[in-house]
Amino acid sequence: MFRKFLNARRSTTPSFALPPGERVYAIGDVHGCLSLVDTLLAAIAADRATRKPADTTLIFLGDLVDRGPESAAVLERLRQFEQPDMRLRILKGNHEEIFVKALDGDDKALRLFCRIGGRETIQSYGMSEEEYNRLDYAELLAAMQRLVPAAHRDFVDGFEDMIAIGDYLFVHAGIRPEVALEDQRPADLRWIRDPFLDYPRPLEKMIVHGHTVTEAPEMRAHRIGIDTGAYQSGVLTAIGLEDGERWVLDTR
Repeated sequence: MFRKFLNARRSTTPSFALPPGERVYAIGDVHGCLSLVDTLLAAIAADRATRKPADTTLIFLGDLVDRGPESAAVLERLRQFEQPDMRLRILKGNHEEIFVKALDGDDKALRLFCRIGGRETIQSYGMSEEEYNRLDYAELLAAMQRLVPAAHRDFVDGFEDMIAIGDYLFVHAGIRPEVALEDQRPADLRWIRDPFLDYPRPLEKMIVHGHTVTEAPEMRAHRIGIDTGAYQSGVLTAIGLEDGERWVLDTR
């Protein structure tokens, strides 16, 4: 009877899988680190070569910009991304949200942008440190609108809020537990920490997210966090998913 009780408990633990024949690689927060993107894409290509063919989706979890030195180059690299046997999808992170609002003339967003790594983003478009330091906010906005191509602004503004594939949901920051997926607010999807991070139970789907930095991928009953702080650690992380399997690739 004791054995049957244990088996019953095990059966209540949900398992998560992708639809048959599909594979996903999800990449954590890039923050302007182009060389790490290229290194990780090469690792993904090598990993794919060891596996059977599958319908493959590459997902970036947001925060491509700010803090690191090459935000403009990262956006252009992905804007021009073409690989006929792999689908590219990108989530809008909180840093992309603020970037677009700042470009559109929101003064509050511009001031926040400058405090959370926007200086490096602006400089990646060709502004010198000296010029950045001497401009007031109105002048800085005018310079940003001149330097950032409209194609980049539109590319970023077109990023997605959430992506559901099989039993997995991909978002930038997390979701608000006990709120239906269709009722989630974009602000929570891009900014939330508590009460999502320490939620004690499995959710309807396994949530794959970035936004909150950890030294290594963090796997809980309800979530998988893969932001390993690339701009400061030099480690950009991806998780591979296929059927019920998970594996990790990174730039170490």
